[in-house]
Amino acid sequence: MSEKAELPGYLRVRRADLLAKLDGLSDYDVRRPMTPTGTNLLGLVKHVASVQLGYFGEVFGRPARRELPWLAPGAPLDADMWAGPGESRADILELHDYSARHSDETIELLPLDTVGSVPWWAPERRQVTLHQILVHMCVETARHAGHADIIRELIDGAAGNGPNDPNVSQRTPGEWAVHVAELEAVARQQ
Repeated sequence: MSEKAELPGYLRVRRADLLAKLDGLSDYDVRRPMTPTGTNLLGLVKHVASVQLGYFGEVFGRPARRELPWLAPGAPLDADMWAGPGESRADILELHDYSARHSDETIELLPLDTVGSVPWWAPERRQVTLHQILVHMCVETARHAGHADIIRELIDGAAGNGPNDPNVSQRTPGEWAVHVAELEAVARQQ
């Protein structure tokens, strides 16, 4: 399989991983800040949608036909990382879907060696290829899907990609409590 076919597949899987973290949660739970910096599930989805539009749009001369008010001058700081008043879960999921479709069109239309320019990067790094940006966005999306994994676990204990995920040990809540206590004891000994 060629990189042109393989890399977009990885990106689609990571997008789905991120979106799945919202499944079954209330609007409060997908919005609520779960870290000292305010990280929240819906904000992670909004952020990924926003940066996809920039990297696969503006960078390659294919700007989205979408205004993102949270990126405009004077917008609240970090407004791409949380759902503001009047922004619904449906709005942000629709933006993510639009962003994914626009990005996939760019990937489909252009060869991997197409040159673009990232205006928000340092001048010596600005010139990029579609291949570089595709790898960058696979990593960026996976990174935020990992954040979402942890946030989801903090909200309701759901870990990994569901209860039968082979990458997550199958333990009862009591067994997890014993395991965590053991880790805490080891950490305190160091």
